[in-house]
Amino acid sequence: MKKITPFLMFQDGKAEEAMNHYASIIDDSEITSIVRYGANESGDEGTVMQATFSLKGQEFMCIDSNVKHQFSFTPSFSIFITCDSEEEINSLYQKLIEGGQALMPIGDYGFSQRFGWVNDRFGVSWQLNLPS
Repeated sequence: MKKITPFLMFQDGKAEEAMNHYASIIDDSEITSIVRYGANESGDEGTVMQATFSLKGQEFMCIDSNVKHQFSFTPSFSIFITCDSEEEINSLYQKLIEGGQALMPIGDYGFSQRFGWVNDRFGVSWQLNLPS
C-alpha cells in the first residue's frame, strides 16, 4: 500500500469551485492537478475527471461525478482542523459557513476552548477546533 487519500465526489460540476474555495481560505494549500473531461467523453466537457489538491500538506482527490446519485456528502465523515488561534478559527468558520449550515455553532462545548462544526455550501462537513 502506497498511501491513503481522502476522496470527495462532487455533483453538479462543483469540484473545481470547491477546490479553489478551500485553497483560498486555508494557508499553505494548492490545487496540484486537474484532468478534465473532453468532448465526447463520459462526463460533461470541462468538468473534473480527476483532481488532486493539498490543504496544509494533506492531499485530497476529487471528481465531478458524471452519474447522478441518490446520495451526497454526510457529516458522519468530516474534515477536522486544529486551529492555532481564536482569530483563525473564527475566520475559517465564517468562510466555510457562507451558503452552508451550522451543525454546532462555534462555542465552548467543554472539550475544547472553541469548537464549531459546519456543512459548507458544497455539502462537505468541517470540524474546527481550538484546543484548550
